[in-house]
Amino acid sequence: MKQSNKKKDREVTAFLYVRLSRDDNFEGDSYSIQNQKKLLSKAAKEKGYTNLVTFCDDGVSGVTMHRPGFSEMLSELSKGHAAAVFVKDMSRLGRNYIEVGRLTEEFFPEHDIRLVSVADNLDSDEGESELTPIRNLFNEWYARDISKKRRISNKIKGTSGEPLGLPPYGYIKDPDNPKRWIVDEEAASVVRRIYSMTLSGIGVKQIAANLADEKIPTPVFYWRSKGINRAGRVNREEPHLWNKSTVTKILAQQEYCGDVINFKTFSKSYKNKKRIENAPENMAVFKDVHEPVIERGEWQLVQQKRQAGRKRPAKDGEKSMFSGLLKCSDCGRNLHFHFNQKKPEIKYFNCSNHKSNRGTCEKTHYVRLEFLEEVVLREIRRLTQFASRYEREFIKAALGQAQQSIEAEQKAMQKELKALQKRDAELDSLFERIYEDSVSGKLSEERFAKMSYKYECEQGELSVRIKRLKAALDDSSDKSGSADMFIAQVQKYTRAKKLSERMLTELIERIEVYHAEKIDGVHVQRLKIHYNCVGSMEIPGALPLPQPEVLMQTRKGVAVSYSSNENLVNF
Repeated sequence: MKQSNKKKDREVTAFLYVRLSRDDNFEGDSYSIQNQKKLLSKAAKEKGYTNLVTFCDDGVSGVTMHRPGFSEMLSELSKGHAAAVFVKDMSRLGRNYIEVGRLTEEFFPEHDIRLVSVADNLDSDEGESELTPIRNLFNEWYARDISKKRRISNKIKGTSGEPLGLPPYGYIKDPDNPKRWIVDEEAASVVRRIYSMTLSGIGVKQIAANLADEKIPTPVFYWRSKGINRAGRVNREEPHLWNKSTVTKILAQQEYCGDVINFKTFSKSYKNKKRIENAPENMAVFKDVHEPVIERGEWQLVQQKRQAGRKRPAKDGEKSMFSGLLKCSDCGRNLHFHFNQKKPEIKYFNCSNHKSNRGTCEKTHYVRLEFLEEVVLREIRRLTQFASRYEREFIKAALGQAQQSIEAEQKAMQKELKALQKRDAELDSLFERIYEDSVSGKLSEERFAKMSYKYECEQGELSVRIKRLKAALDDSSDKSGSADMFIAQVQKYTRAKKLSERMLTELIERIEVYHAEKIDGVHVQRLKIHYNCVGSMEIPGALPLPQPEVLMQTRKGVAVSYSSNENLVNF
């Protein structure tokens, strides 16, 4: 009896499947979800079905067959819960010729399901239609054509500087011109706080925790509260639950400098909607298009800080503000932070690549933390005194040093670029030569194929490196603007009494630590400070500035002294 009732229920049950995507906007209002429902309900009732169940996918392309409503409908059909499926036309099922064909020719017949396509005047109970495969093919061609047109349209818009993506958290579209972004001050203040905390040495996990503790809404929840529909999950029970991935993304977005960056991702084909990260050289960058939320120099400092990597703690878990800043003068590797096993109060750095650490560097480049702190603080004070007492001379020296640094960097990049371009031209000549040898019979086809493949691979790698170098040369001019920021930062720390992580981040790019050497019976160790944007800045010796001196008892019987003469540490 129960089986009979189930069968009876199935015979009067029809599934109505409706779908709408952005592509269908070209077809007018007849494709709207509501109109599809009305049309299909009327058609199903006319054919005797009284139990109608609707499955819907709104805003989903028919190219993909993995659609929530569609997948749920197929699951119910496989369980035998309906006898028929009604669609407005075959394109609603999908725009994938192979997959739709598998449905109509295998899945539906196998499960004894009637298919009715109203606009196509198709009813599987009335026999197969020879035109159905052709319609499915045309539906796929339509999707391909729309995708091609959209790509061309996006290419034109993207290369003209019009933003292709949505504005990031901190910006909104200009109500008077949707092609422009304007600062959303409420959200922008949170972005500025995130950058400020990062420069102060706070990690992304702790930043996320701080924002959550202060009950600041997450970006997605904030957008929804303002009536802006943006993709992303909203935790309504915990709308302030920030995570470190959100903070990391905010810290990486160059758009906060006022730039528009197009073609950051791409898809391989119109059938594969997965977005793939594009190579930097293939992106289109337009600078200073809208008002910045973060000054470019500050953004670059944050990138530099994050690229330096996470601070390596000592074995007891303690971290140092110098971690990531100290470099070995011989091998260029980072110096690692340690403490003495017998006397934990003794903290020091040495080369991570030293042989005792299974590396290749011949020397330890040992330097004590307490001495390092005192020396760097004294040098920064000396620099700030130079800036405050002799402002004109300081600005002239800083800008001149910055220009020298830029010119040296550009010269090195131009030299490398010239060498790469020369090799690229050589590969063209080599390819022509082996082609001629192949045609004349001097080179076998197999040998030609191997050699041409090798040359093509090398040329492909060269092409990528050449594009990156050209982009780096274009960007090097930004450093002159960053020099102005460095001058302002130095002036800000004129009265600093102790070191902070933010001070080091804003002023110092790296510190080269040389191995101590014995000269005329005295142990001498050199420290070379490279400041952001200006490099290793020398203060004119003729100026009457006090010479900082440091004398510290580092261990029993050994005193270490320091004078500013070439940043030398004397034992």
